[in-house]
Amino acid sequence: MSRLAAKFEELSKSGRKALIPFLTAGDPHPNFTVPMMHAMVEAGVDIIELGVPFSDPMADGPVIQKASERALAHKMSLRKVLNIVAEFRRKDDQTPVVLMGYLNPIEAMGYEDFANAAQRVEIDGVLTVDLPPEEADFCVSLLKERSIDPVFLLAPNSNEERIRKMDAAGSGYIYYVSLKGVTGAGHLNTADVKERLKLIRANTQLPIGIGFGVKDAETAKTVAHLGDGVVVGSALISKIEANLDNPEQACSEIVDLLKAMRAAMDE
Repeated sequence: MSRLAAKFEELSKSGRKALIPFLTAGDPHPNFTVPMMHAMVEAGVDIIELGVPFSDPMADGPVIQKASERALAHKMSLRKVLNIVAEFRRKDDQTPVVLMGYLNPIEAMGYEDFANAAQRVEIDGVLTVDLPPEEADFCVSLLKERSIDPVFLLAPNSNEERIRKMDAAGSGYIYYVSLKGVTGAGHLNTADVKERLKLIRANTQLPIGIGFGVKDAETAKTVAHLGDGVVVGSALISKIEANLDNPEQACSEIVDLLKAMRAAMDE
C-alpha cells in the first residue's frame, strides 16, 4: 500500500479529513522550502503538494504564477526540487509528498530518468496538470512500476466517462477542481460541489481532494464535510508574497492559518 493510500485509510478510520497544503518549491528562496515543509507537518497537515516552478503555469492564478517567477529567479529546476524532497526526507519519512507541475520539465529531464529520481527521493505522487489520462499511459506505467501514484485533476464539468478514465489511470486520490478558472479565483458554490461529488463517487473509489477555492478555516471546514481532503494553495502563497522581506513572518502566518484550518476541520 502506498503512503498516500495508507494516509487516507488512517484518516478514514479516525473520521478525519486530509489537510493538503500546496507550496511552490524555491519560493521565496530555496532555503525556505524544507523548513516550511517541516513546519507544515508540525501544524497538522497530512500530505504536502510541492509545486515545480514553470514559466507558463496555465492553470495557476496570479499568486502562484508570481511564486513560480520568484523561484525561477533563483534558478529552481525539477532536479533541484527533487533535491529539496531528498533533504526533507532526512527528517521525515512518513509524510506523503506529491509533486505538482507541468509536463515540459519532466519531458526535458526524460520520463524514465524522472521516474527513477522520484523513486530515489521517495516521492509519493505526481500530479501533472497538462497531462490528461488519455495521453498518460507511458508516464503512468513508469510511475506505478515504482509505486508512485499518478494523481489527476478533475474539472467541474467532467462527465462520467472521464471520471472513469481518471479512476482507471490514477491512484492515491483525485484532485477535484471545485470551480471553473485558475487557482485562487472565485468563490466556492458548496451546493454545486456537493451535487458533483455524488456523480464522482458513483464512478470512483479513490479519495477526493478538493481545491481551487479554499481560503480560510471556514471554507476548509465546509469542504472537509464534502470530500476526503482539503487542498489549500493561493491562501498560503499570498502570505509569502506579503512578507518577502520577512520569511519568518510568512512561515508564522502560514502555520497559524493551517492550525486554524486543522482545528476547524476536526470539529
